[in-house]
Amino acid sequence: MSLNIEILFPEVNYLFGDGSNVRYLKKCLPDADFIEDHFNEEPFFVRNSPSLIYCGGMTEQYQEQIISQLMPWRDLLKERIREGVPMLFTSNAIELLARFIQNEDGSRVPGLDLYPFGAKRDRMNRFNCLFKGKFQDMDIIGFKTQFTFAYGKTDYRPFMQVDRGTGMNPKAAGEGIHDHNLFATYLVGPFLIMNPHFTKYFLQDVMGLDDVSLPWEDALLDAYNERLAEFSDPETKY
Repeated sequence: MSLNIEILFPEVNYLFGDGSNVRYLKKCLPDADFIEDHFNEEPFFVRNSPSLIYCGGMTEQYQEQIISQLMPWRDLLKERIREGVPMLFTSNAIELLARFIQNEDGSRVPGLDLYPFGAKRDRMNRFNCLFKGKFQDMDIIGFKTQFTFAYGKTDYRPFMQVDRGTGMNPKAAGEGIHDHNLFATYLVGPFLIMNPHFTKYFLQDVMGLDDVSLPWEDALLDAYNERLAEFSDPETKY
């Protein structure tokens, strides 16, 4: 089985350590072809059905440029989601999929409008927290650091239900988006490394790979269990 892993705009979307997700995928899938989409190039998914599309966090300036780059293929990206192409969007890459991103002065940057929400920026106040949530029977842990919250209709399925920390906004019980095989979350950094149970699920159940053995799996599980205990402790500050 030939694997083609498409990385959207790697020159700019590794903010907050999100590039570690790609580096770990390369360890997990040493025989896969990693295709990097760069600015002013036709994305790989336009003429192909990738095994996975990944996009990580970026600055606000690059958010707007990436939306412009992807807009001509917006309908095709929507079709790839419906076809079940595995996708993982982390950090503020989730906002590319929104109807709009609103600036502090009320002006709006149009998004790809794939899901019915908008993001509101407040760059004078960065929000940080630890996060613990539930996906199926798995505990998901991670970190958030963002200038935005997302608001709007909730007729899309959230990726996770919030146990501790914050969802799409401070009043939301759900975090992220799960649609077909698209998973999008505001969580930042080494998401796949921090959540080995989900990573194995994603590789096996979503991407359809057999007999997945994660690199450094025992060490990752030890670190995960230690963090999970810490994040579950009511004395831990969020």
